[in-house]
Amino acid sequence: MLVCAAPAVAQSPARPDASKLGTAPVDAPNISTRQNELRGIEDFLKASDDQRRKLEAEIESIRNDRARLNKAMLDTTTRVQAAEIRVSDAEKRLDASTGSEAAIRRSLDSRKGTIVEVLAILQRMGRKPPPAVLASPDDMLQAIRTSMLLGSVLPELRSEAEILSTDLRDLVRVRRSVAAERDALATEVASLAGERQRIGALVEARQSSIGEVERALEAERSRARDLARQALDLKELITRMESEVAAAGKAADAARKADETNRRTAALTPDSRGRPAPSPFRDSARLAPAVAFSDAKGLLPMPVSGTLVKKYGAPDGFGGAEKGLSIGTGPNALVAAPTDGWIAFSGPYRTYGQLLIINAGGGYYIVLAGMARINVEVGQFVLAGEPVASMGDGSAKTATSIAIGATQPVLYVEFRKDGTAVDPGPWWAKSELEKVRG
Repeated sequence: MLVCAAPAVAQSPARPDASKLGTAPVDAPNISTRQNELRGIEDFLKASDDQRRKLEAEIESIRNDRARLNKAMLDTTTRVQAAEIRVSDAEKRLDASTGSEAAIRRSLDSRKGTIVEVLAILQRMGRKPPPAVLASPDDMLQAIRTSMLLGSVLPELRSEAEILSTDLRDLVRVRRSVAAERDALATEVASLAGERQRIGALVEARQSSIGEVERALEAERSRARDLARQALDLKELITRMESEVAAAGKAADAARKADETNRRTAALTPDSRGRPAPSPFRDSARLAPAVAFSDAKGLLPMPVSGTLVKKYGAPDGFGGAEKGLSIGTGPNALVAAPTDGWIAFSGPYRTYGQLLIINAGGGYYIVLAGMARINVEVGQFVLAGEPVASMGDGSAKTATSIAIGATQPVLYVEFRKDGTAVDPGPWWAKSELEKVRG
């Protein structure tokens, strides 16, 4: 290899010494390298600009998706609560039909002896029919006796047969009604299960969009749990949360800013009394309450479908009065936010079970308690009608359910103004009151 390489080295021309010539030679490879670097920088700037535009498009898409996601969640929540009402009504009709069937059966059982006697008489008459008058004219006395017997027995026999026939027809009708109600109930339950699955997917999508924020707030969740153990009552809990937990403090600041904005808007808006106002909750992309809470009377949706078991102001059994509503619900019923607002507290609290406190602004707070699962976090803004929690199956007892002896899940709802409970009645929309039957 050395022998072969030597001639090649000897034949290569020697490069002139640039220092001796006084001028540097033009280096073509260096120019090419600089041109490549320049093209690389241009390509990088172009890619960066494309990435910036793509990011802007993604942000806009997320903003649009948030509005669509919120609207889908609100619409699905409405369908779920309507399906829960239909399921409850179907269960009541089924119970009534089953009760009617049981009553008819008891009636038949109580007349079982009479039915046996009637059938026995008919059987004996069939085996040995009485003599006919025209067929046996010589046995007139027997014919008269038979006629008298039949005259006294047949009306009662006919009456019993008619009652029996009516009961049997009613039994057949009720059984058909029970079968129809069971089919309708199965259809509604299947529809409800599908809607609940959809709302679960939507909630998961909503929460995953704020997943980074959730992970950053893990320390604050721990702090909130500690405060819940230390607070003596709800007023102290709210005060300490907003002063010691950053997310709750930010939510309180946002509520105050929203109040100021609403006041300025109200001052600038001309008086529109006497004209029907559109629903303030139509914009599903809003990031602040659509209307001041004090102006939302007669507009708020009920948070759940069910039966009103305790009213505001009713005796609480301890010499005082109820400070909120107690609503009996179906198993796993969906709970929606009754108003726009920021989550001030989310988690277990004493004997309340899972507790949710919404800062509605203007010094108003909405307390929801007794749920089995909460889907929102402290500091998060929620819309009126947005799903925020779900009930359990009634096995977990809270102070409210124990006090009223309820075997079903019970949602407790309380409105508070500056730390004092107020009557929530004026705030509910009339069209929403059918969701809760007293």
